Amino acid sequence: MEDSYLDKGRRKQLVAYLEEKIGIKDELVLSAMNAVPRHFFLESIFSQFAYEDRAFPIASGQTISHPSTVAEQSELLCAQKGEKILEIGTGCGYQTAVLIHMGLKVYTIERQKELYNFSKKILSIMNLSPEFQFFGDGFLGLPAYAPFDKILVTCGASILPVELLKQLKVGGIMVIPLGKGNEQILYRFTKKSDTEIEKEDFGLYSFVPMLGNTQM
Repeated sequence: MEDSYLDKGRRKQLVAYLEEKIGIKDELVLSAMNAVPRHFFLESIFSQFAYEDRAFPIASGQTISHPSTVAEQSELLCAQKGEKILEIGTGCGYQTAVLIHMGLKVYTIERQKELYNFSKKILSIMNLSPEFQFFGDGFLGLPAYAPFDKILVTCGASILPVELLKQLKVGGIMVIPLGKGNEQILYRFTKKSDTEIEKEDFGLYSFVPMLGNTQM
């Protein structure tokens, strides 16, 4: 795989767009978006469009999110280097790579075996190592590794997964799209105490659905 000067130039233009048009300010996010070659995660027929703000189909009927969505979700985490984050929905591994480049300790779960295998391979080729990469049901989280500083859900859940909230430390943040149908509302939940959760609404988005169990 090659990351050409043309690719790097397109990526720089994308980052300028994210900062100037979308309003992304978090330097960790902008730096990570500039560092990760998005075209590595796409089929070759899409590679010339990799740095446009578009979603593309990937394996198992899933999609790679718009770069703006990846940046916005990452910024909403308010993450600090070294924090421990649980990612639900590894997908092709692009968001995972961004989180790793942000200096986070990433624990990630994927339910689709084809995507799990692809993301594991591509991240290895890029010398990027999550703390733990798991094939399993995202609704269950990873209780053995809890609590987490942050939790990022990259698919739309019809209901709030209570089990994931249990695995979030007090003071921690979970970013998750919630809603039924083709559109969801993106929320940020901050765990103020074991019994108090603050909820913030960041508008309508469209994510693939969050499903339980695993798919071989």
